[in-house]
Amino acid sequence: MRTFNQISTLRAYIQAAREDRKTIGFVPTMGALHEGHLTLMRKARSECDAVVVSVFVNPTQFGPGEDFERYPRDLARDSGLSQSAQVDALFIPTVEEIYPAGSETVIDLPKIAPKLDGQFRPGHFRGVATVCTKLFNIVSPHRAYFGRKDYQQLKLVERLVSDLFLPITIVPIPTVREPDGLAMSSRNAYLDADSRKAAAVLYRSICAVERAYDSGGRDCAELQDQLNQILSAEPLAQTEYTAIVDAETLDPIETITGTAAVLLAVKIGKTRLIDSCLLGSSVSKIASRG
Repeated sequence: MRTFNQISTLRAYIQAAREDRKTIGFVPTMGALHEGHLTLMRKARSECDAVVVSVFVNPTQFGPGEDFERYPRDLARDSGLSQSAQVDALFIPTVEEIYPAGSETVIDLPKIAPKLDGQFRPGHFRGVATVCTKLFNIVSPHRAYFGRKDYQQLKLVERLVSDLFLPITIVPIPTVREPDGLAMSSRNAYLDADSRKAAAVLYRSICAVERAYDSGGRDCAELQDQLNQILSAEPLAQTEYTAIVDAETLDPIETITGTAAVLLAVKIGKTRLIDSCLLGSSVSKIASRG
């Protein structure tokens, strides 16, 4: 595995790989790697000739008072895990490399970005869209791999690639979960023992909604009420939002007739966690537990 810190040297590597007619797979991350990231890397390894992973904690997707400064960072561990997943190139740029002095261009998606997570984290998805566009232009991958846990982010990236005619296939990967169902996330490291136990309520709530759907439930208000009742029964959980929306547009729906996405954001103590599942789809089953 080769490690790159500069755009110019990574681009030279990518150019050589493309001249050899290699397919490039890309996994963008913010580091603090876990089994969810490694699943993306292994999928890329199985489908592509060269796999590139980026580790970059993107400051523009953090708002005031969020956890940019304390976001977990361990480059030595991330490098070792990437190598274990047979990654070919690890890209670890500085903030100055990605946002050089004078940078002012941003990418915004005015229909997707302000909803749901965007309502509670203003500017977050502008930062996500901007950094993804920069990374896609640097790496020029054929395929890029994203987890379904961050479902709104996934749909935003899909729209970004479509709108800008980027020749990239976005490959969504099912959420990878802990044995008790908690979605794997770098922020799980913030949870103490009591909070970690309480965090399993997110999984229980969406499991209940999936069971209700499988039993014939289609009314979104009723399904969402079940979701909220389970979450509210956990004393350490503070729900920011729950939603059942059209799986493509993320618009609210009253009745599930096609594919719907169940999305939620919950604070367990001071730690903000998100989760999701799909209903009415061949990929609706939420559990992929480690």
